[in-house]
Amino acid sequence: MYYPDEIVEEVRARNDIVDVISSYVRLNKKGSNYFGLCPFHNEKTGSFSVTPSKQMFYCFGCHQGGNVITFIQKHENMSFTEAVRLLADRAGMTLPESDDSGVRERENRRAQLLAINKEAGKYYYAQLRSEAGARGMAYFKQRGLTDDTMRAFGLGFARSSRDETYRYLKSKGFSDDLLQESGLFNYRENQGMTDKFWNRVIFPIMDTGHRIIGFGGRVMGEGEPKYLNSPESIIFDKSRNLYGLNIAKSTKAKNIIICEGYMDVIALHQAGFDQAVASLGTAFTSGHANLIARYARENVRKDELTRYKDILLCYDSDGAGVDAAIRALSILRETGLRPKIINMRPYKDPDEFIKALGAQEFQKRIDEAENGFMYEIRILENEYDLRDPSGKSSFIKDVAARILRFEDPVERDNYVGQVAYRYDVSADSLGEVIKKQAIAGGDVRISQRPLSTRNDRNDISEASRLPQGRLLSWLCEDPGIYETVRTYISADDFADPLYRKVASILFEQIENGEANPADIISMFTEEEEQRRIAEAFHQNVGELESVAMKESALKDLMLNVKRSSLTRGDRDDNDFETIKRLRKQLEELEKATIRLGE
Repeated sequence: MYYPDEIVEEVRARNDIVDVISSYVRLNKKGSNYFGLCPFHNEKTGSFSVTPSKQMFYCFGCHQGGNVITFIQKHENMSFTEAVRLLADRAGMTLPESDDSGVRERENRRAQLLAINKEAGKYYYAQLRSEAGARGMAYFKQRGLTDDTMRAFGLGFARSSRDETYRYLKSKGFSDDLLQESGLFNYRENQGMTDKFWNRVIFPIMDTGHRIIGFGGRVMGEGEPKYLNSPESIIFDKSRNLYGLNIAKSTKAKNIIICEGYMDVIALHQAGFDQAVASLGTAFTSGHANLIARYARENVRKDELTRYKDILLCYDSDGAGVDAAIRALSILRETGLRPKIINMRPYKDPDEFIKALGAQEFQKRIDEAENGFMYEIRILENEYDLRDPSGKSSFIKDVAARILRFEDPVERDNYVGQVAYRYDVSADSLGEVIKKQAIAGGDVRISQRPLSTRNDRNDISEASRLPQGRLLSWLCEDPGIYETVRTYISADDFADPLYRKVASILFEQIENGEANPADIISMFTEEEEQRRIAEAFHQNVGELESVAMKESALKDLMLNVKRSSLTRGDRDDNDFETIKRLRKQLEELEKATIRLGE
């Protein structure tokens, strides 16, 4: 953490979450909470909740949640430190210089690495326009790029010498330690420092603030790898940046086009499609999807539903491109976006298409873009023999399982109608298959998320996790029940490992006189942990009209938590004596009469 906990807490405390979020989202007060349309996914009814008493937000639709710092991180795509600084400025606070020399060193190194990239970018830019860069210039010209386009993207050239860039940056006063950390150089004991990029045309990679955070390089002639990218560093995270977004974020177009490569983006921008972006030599991720969702959200007038620009996938038309598109479709849908597919056939990629047919024909392909789900179904056809009744039946069952992924019943019905029409089955029979899939729990193979996005929660069932979250939420809302709870429940009784940590902190806070759920969230750095904690703190205990109902509900929750504790399999002390002790405690709780004051 860049700042001491007490400083972070002061920043958070001086930025009321309702005031901050109101500047981004139109909120309406309902009871003690505020509700609005979620800025993190597309929805028609406001499921985004802001709770002043807890200084937290939570969306019951996409399950994103956290405190005011978390919100700024997600909405502004900022690091934790950047979000703290923005909120400090908003509150008129002057943040102190950190007493931690390690923190100051990290910040200084970050600034120095950005400075190195800026100097390297200037050097590569100049080399392309020198006599030594004639080969690179000829390549770009052969690809049809104009001088204005090359200038807009800061394109450059790395000469064939293995140490020229290194010697140039050394002359600017940068240390070997920093130069090696920049990722622009390789180091071997027998060779010293050598340039990573040589004999390559250079594509500077910029963040949305137009700062160079990395480079891509394409080799001239034969050589491997064909494309080479900067490694990830403290300034370069491939999963949270998109090539061309620094320009595309200001587009007036009603869509955003996602491509595969640098030249695809550049060719489209030159043809007038300045809404094109590409992932950075890596597979499309949920981080990319969230970034796109932020910039795809259109301005919304009062009382108007949240709207997003169309998201158009323009991947290569070969097998690998199709596979990448299918993966991206799933990720984009999870973010609340509804992507479409641009058909570029008979050409492989947008660069080839533009050269062959021009911008006007590409615009037609944009206008005719295929619905992402129907594209996915069309590709799925290849796995079945639809001429065979048995093959077609299996295909329809597979499609039914995929339709079940849509939560909106109207959207589901629309796809039922489309699929029934296209594949010559009755909508009623398809609906029956979907109902049977729903009763059976759907097709597990389809409903699972990719391994990279699934969460390891120690295989604890949702049924046992729910009461644990509700008890934590109730303790936040009414710390007065803690005296009763602690008689029977300890933090160690929470079977979910994350909830166990939260309970330990919350119990200590209450004992010290104050429950501060927003502060607890700040103690966890992982986004998924923050989301799950916010989800727990927003569990609805329900309307309990009488003290007797509260007492009964509290006992039920404690019993559930205790029973889960008894069956927990990750204890270090799961011996006979421990189990015996827990069983005795459970029996005492079952016999106990819970009393709460008026």
